[in-house]
Amino acid sequence: MAEGQAPASYRNENLLFLTDEQLRQGIEAMFFAYRGFTADPDRILSDMAYGRAHHRAVHFINRAPGTTVNNLLNILGVTKQSLNRVLRTLIEDGLVESRVGKADKRERHLYLTEEGRALEQTLSDAQRARMRMAFRDAGPDAVAGFRRVLEAMMDKEMRFAYTRLKDNTP
Repeated sequence: MAEGQAPASYRNENLLFLTDEQLRQGIEAMFFAYRGFTADPDRILSDMAYGRAHHRAVHFINRAPGTTVNNLLNILGVTKQSLNRVLRTLIEDGLVESRVGKADKRERHLYLTEEGRALEQTLSDAQRARMRMAFRDAGPDAVAGFRRVLEAMMDKEMRFAYTRLKDNTP
């Protein structure tokens, strides 16, 4: 297959009218791609007795230093109890620092420590390498199309959170 060219099963087809079989293939491809995308960080985290919830928390705290626990709850879509369990271990292990809000003392703002930033860098480097290789193989048109598909699949609230994060707005 030439670089940036769609697989034979998709070429010369009107992609606005996909068959159930083509959609099933896309769903399965996404499933296996996600397994590959998470495999490297999973291996790194398993040595630390951490899981994907820890990875997600570290990732988003790094992307938005000072984010509140409530904001992180909204982004991750987990229960407060679940997030508190994850944050407790990250704080106890010296990867995350929780600071009381200046304007609202009830708020807790989250920051990665130097050790937390190093872990996040290691995890993200593994994922960036995989994404870089896949994007290079797929070509620039596929990269833009992939991003459009992912954004179109997001629920309205998640697209809003994604756009804010992408644009670096609080």
